Parts: sequence; structure tokens; C-alpha cells
Amino acid sequence: MKHGRDQQPLARIEWVPREDLHANLYNPNHVAKPELELLKVSILEDGWTQPIVARPDGEVVDGFHRWTVSADPRIYAMTGGLVPVVRLHPPAHGDQMLSTIRHNRARGEHGVLPMAAIVRRLRDEEGLTVEQVMQRCGMEREEVVRLYERGGMTERGTQGREGFSRGWTPTR
Repeated sequence: MKHGRDQQPLARIEWVPREDLHANLYNPNHVAKPELELLKVSILEDGWTQPIVARPDGEVVDGFHRWTVSADPRIYAMTGGLVPVVRLHPPAHGDQMLSTIRHNRARGEHGVLPMAAIVRRLRDEEGLTVEQVMQRCGMEREEVVRLYERGGMTERGTQGREGFSRGWTPTR
């Protein structure tokens, strides 16, 4: 365990040429093309918010997809082909593979109802069009529409009521 702020890999972010990095041969993570395009949008709109994690020899431990999209000419031009990197020094190859898996699995999943609430807010309160939500969230029209329709569904139709009617109570 690394104690103290100065002992954290993040305290030593380097900007290195993307060509100095290379993929590992075991990464089980796969990102579909729409999500890869969304990652490009994320970096283009928000900038680099997460570094790539690599071994001292440049082998990518985490951030393979960030490294991949950094070849896009628009992203490459943002930093002159440099990408943010933190270095890990795993004692063994097995430790490196475990680190890759932990990084991938720790990201979690998006719940449908919270995403629906976000889409509803983006449309109703922030004024985004369906097309803007589609482009900036990497969604298809049907997904935006369905999430929008679902947003607030637990509140709709219950205003002024104490609870559900007996019609909602299951009986045998």
C-alpha cells in the first residue's frame, strides 16, 4: 500500500509521445465502436481527464482505448501527439494483469432510471435537443427517446396520492 500523496502514481503524470506506448496482449476489455466514438467526443470536448496507466517500458496497463483514440488527428493535434501517463511498477506480469482487471471492473455500470433522469434533465432543464443528446452522449435516437419517456416515471401519475391503489397489490 502506498501512503501519502507523493507516493501515489498520479503525483507523477508524464506527457509522453503516444508512439512510446504499446498495447498489452491480454486485455479482456472490449469497447464497441459507438462507445469508442463517444470516448473521442469526451476527449475532444472535455480534454484529457484520465491518464493512461503504463509500465516503465510503455506497455499499457489501463487506458488502451484512450491510447487508441489518441491517434485520431483531432485528438493528436490537441497536445502534439503527447498523452498523459502514470507509470506502474508491478513486480510480476501477473500483478500487472490483476491491475488491468481491477481498473476495468471498478468502473461500474449505468442504471437505467438514473440515466433516464439525466436525459430528461438535459432535455427539459438544460435545453438540449434530441440530436445534441445523441451526439454528446453517444446514443441512438431511440435510446434518447425511450430514456426521456422513462425519466420521472416513478413520480408520474402519483401526485397527490398516498400510495398505490389496491389494483397494484398482488393477490393469489
